[in-house]
Parts: sequence; C-alpha cells; structure tokens
Amino acid sequence: MTTRAWFPTLIHHDWLQRNGLAAFNRELLRECHQLREHDHAGRRWSKKNYPGGYTSYGSLDKLHKFSSTFMELERKLARHALRFARALDLDLTNRQLLMTDCWVNLMPRGTAHSLHLHPLATISGTYYIRTPRGCAGLKFEDPRLSKFMAAPPRRAECREENRNHITYPAVAGKVTLFESWLRHEVAANPTDQERVSVSFNFNWF
Repeated sequence: MTTRAWFPTLIHHDWLQRNGLAAFNRELLRECHQLREHDHAGRRWSKKNYPGGYTSYGSLDKLHKFSSTFMELERKLARHALRFARALDLDLTNRQLLMTDCWVNLMPRGTAHSLHLHPLATISGTYYIRTPRGCAGLKFEDPRLSKFMAAPPRRAECREENRNHITYPAVAGKVTLFESWLRHEVAANPTDQERVSVSFNFNWF
C-alpha cells in the first residue's frame, strides 16, 4: 500500500451492557426528573444557558458522588473507558482513569447543544437514557477542519472516514466515548418527547 491512514480519530460506541437496560434506564430517568424538580439553581442556570431544556451541568455535575444509581452507572462506564483507553494506546501504567464529572441533560422539542469540547478532561462521553424516534444524534467535527486551506470540497459519495462531520445516532442504552478535545454538538430536538442523556468526563491521575 502506498497510501495509508495516519492520526486517526477514534470514537467508541457500544451498548452499556447486554441485559437489564430497560429497568436500569427507568431508574435513571426517574432520578433525572427528580433532579429537575428539586434543582432550582440548575433550572435557573439552564434558563440562561440551555434554553428550553434542563441540565445539571451548572449546578450538580458530580452525580456519581451522591447517587447510588449514578455510582452504578459510573462503574459500568469505567469499563468502557478503560477499553477505549487501550484502543487509544494511552499509557496508564501506575495511573488511574477516573470519572471527574457527571451531569444530566433533558432536551424537549427545540432544545439544542451547540458546538463545544470538554477542556481539562481526557475521555468524555454520553450515555442515552431516553431517545424518541427521530431525535438528533451526536455530531462530531473533523478536528483538522480549520486547517483545510485551499482544499476542494469532498465528493457527495465520499467514504465516511473522509467526511468533515459524522453523526452517531442517539440510542437508549448505548454509550458513546471520544477524546475530550473532539468538538461535537447536538442539533435541536425535532420531536415532541424529551431526549434524555447523561454526559461525563474521565481524567487520569
């Protein structure tokens, strides 16, 4: 082969577990709704920064520290994070990869999450609790995009790995992991049902 691919951007996308997802997600969904009901500071923060929706990002962003349900989610996600770290060839010898932040996102119709990244983190991700049919997926941007000087447009039928953006569908029970420097966004929810997810960060120590 004279042409090879270098500097890959890896994304992990898999079921959280093989059995018991429906019951686990019901418990998570119940706690998410309780959080929204009682988190007055979070609702105020969301009104200003997350129009139409609710996120605990600005108020309760370490849910795995005080909820046994989210603590269980942390344990399940940690296995995926370690698998992803191995795929990335990260050297974690004598180091720990630990969840540092964990928050919920409730997105009714019209709520969007603009393009962003997760600074001061190593691996970030989303776990989906409720995903109504037709809701927006998680859209990633090619990290080299700002450097494509004088580059012609891609062909409409180009291979997926050569696209400037790729969208992973939001599927209840699935987890998506990515390196925290990778920019991503969620388009406005076009459905009448809430799209509910948990976002989180892992860092190494």
